[in-house]
Amino acid sequence: MRLSGPISEILAELRRGRGLTQDDLAERLHAASGNTSVTREEVSRWERGKRIPGPYWRSWLGQVLDTPQHDLERAAAIERAARRRH
Repeated sequence: MRLSGPISEILAELRRGRGLTQDDLAERLHAASGNTSVTREEVSRWERGKRIPGPYWRSWLGQVLDTPQHDLERAAAIERAARRRH
């Protein structure tokens, strides 16, 4: 299945589809990356479109959510383009 749309929507859909809470996702990102700087609050910002995860976190999100990197990159580009239109 190929995902399309802004990364805020994609992340929320992927997370929910795997039965994860925002806390669960943050914890899995911590475990995978060894980096504790991402929090549930940051996951919430990503999902609400307040922030776009950078390349570092998109890479880890792809691994943790078992999603192709190019899908997340395209979704981030869609989110950036939508911001420019507003």
